[in-house]
Amino acid sequence: MNDNHFKFSNAVIGLPVFFVLFLWIIYWVQIRFDFDFYQNGIYPRDFSGLQGVLFSPFIHENLDHLYNNSIPLLVLLAALQFFYPKQSFSVIIFGILFSGLITWIIGRENYHIGASGLIYVLVSFIFFKGIQTGYYRLVALSLSVILLYGGMIWYVFPDVDKTISWEGHLAGFITGFAMSLIYKTPEYAKPIVYDWQKPDFNPEDDAFMKHFDEKGNFVNTEIPEEEAENFSNYFNSNLYVNYTVTKTESDDKI
Repeated sequence: MNDNHFKFSNAVIGLPVFFVLFLWIIYWVQIRFDFDFYQNGIYPRDFSGLQGVLFSPFIHENLDHLYNNSIPLLVLLAALQFFYPKQSFSVIIFGILFSGLITWIIGRENYHIGASGLIYVLVSFIFFKGIQTGYYRLVALSLSVILLYGGMIWYVFPDVDKTISWEGHLAGFITGFAMSLIYKTPEYAKPIVYDWQKPDFNPEDDAFMKHFDEKGNFVNTEIPEEEAENFSNYFNSNLYVNYTVTKTESDDKI
């Protein structure tokens, strides 16, 4: 697979925009009609708290919480859709489900809400998948993600900030890494390396190059019998040339 695998489509812009817009609509409904969506978040090890596995990424505490999640989602979802179009929807859907389930298992007894768990899924998946492919464009993407969001790693540890759900962050990070191992990407084409470009190339061992000196001048050396036979077989192969002859008035005069 070559660079043609990466093609811009409307989904590269549409997916992140509509996803983030949906978050803002839910938040507007919450404050406009004074709905208490917090109880629809993840409440660990409680059966009713399982609903939060589906609903928690779409619920936010305040405007700052929503804004801080919106910008990374726009960037990461666009990158995911452009570089991993075939895996994007699966990563989002299963990332939400499995990170939510892990949070439900390991989380503190409190309501866990927000899309930050999904953000950690995306950061983890994009980083590890790019490194695993070894393809220069995806490795560059991985390094860019670390440059932008590498500081987020500290928030997967407890007691860094007790007001955030470090369990949700850790669950998202683990889920993204696991999905990078599970989902396969196409084999990307590697640059062609010719024999003469290899470090161990020796011109004296090459049947063609040994007929030239160090300055590139042709040297009329005797061709071994076996080598001459190979050349003869090549030039005596069945080669067909199609041509047409057009009769003109001048031909009649000759």
